[in-house]
Amino acid sequence: MASFLLLMVCLLLGMAVAHLAHPPSGLARSLNWWVLNIALPATVLAIIPALQFSGSLWFLAASLWLTFICAWLLFHRLGVYCNWSRDTIGALVLVAGLGNTSFVGFPLIEALRGKEALTYAAIADQVGTFMAISIGGTLVVAIYTGGQTSAQIITRKVLSFPPFIALMVALLVSLTPGWPGLINDLLNRIGNTLAPLALFSVGLQLQLKSIRHQTQTLLAGLSWKLGIAPLLVLSCGWLLHIEPPILTVTLLEAAMAPMISAAILAEQHNLNPPLANMMVGLGILLSFITVPLWNLLV
Repeated sequence: MASFLLLMVCLLLGMAVAHLAHPPSGLARSLNWWVLNIALPATVLAIIPALQFSGSLWFLAASLWLTFICAWLLFHRLGVYCNWSRDTIGALVLVAGLGNTSFVGFPLIEALRGKEALTYAAIADQVGTFMAISIGGTLVVAIYTGGQTSAQIITRKVLSFPPFIALMVALLVSLTPGWPGLINDLLNRIGNTLAPLALFSVGLQLQLKSIRHQTQTLLAGLSWKLGIAPLLVLSCGWLLHIEPPILTVTLLEAAMAPMISAAILAEQHNLNPPLANMMVGLGILLSFITVPLWNLLV
């Protein structure tokens, strides 16, 4: 409950500050820089070396990659058909393809399935979602920002993306006994700033009055993320006879609201920031209803 309250307070506080306190114009962008370049890499460095991987857990990560790739295919085709701008298509691929599998996901899964399910959730989050934003998210940005998209440029952007660098370092550290206690504690404390600052930043930029201008794209993105994507994962799990504990956690992670860090990445590269932030804000609120409903199915 405390985790839910923190998310809601930070989101609402950001909205209140934006409308009442006249914050500096560059505040949201500065917070976003910290989230993507400092807090998110610290989170990856802290969690990845502590995970215990098993071949039987492949479905946890593969399903989240599947939802991201399918979202890319869907919104690219739909965007061309509906004549959406490239920045709108890129924003939808990022925020509808990537889920909020940790900040919202962990508290919800613990509440619905108990603390023992968090081990599965952590693997899905780090190997699925964070790898997807580190690699796939960078590709989306490179392709849809309208700049040059040669293989060399895309590769350079992927390799220079701080969370991706952190992921590579963390995988190397996972081959060792792990971080010394002091460093691990430091990484965790820095990583703990991610959720409150990210939600506060989203609140600062959330403009509900612009919903009427984004109704079609907002409906399409949230329908995929909260409805169609989890149904796809559940169907694949049933067809492949995935055991219940893994299938359940994977389904719930796939059903989570759009990823906060994906919206911040969209904002930094001007991929329809109003749409990205509305997807996150409304998606989080709706997920408190839709995720428990999905849980009833399994």
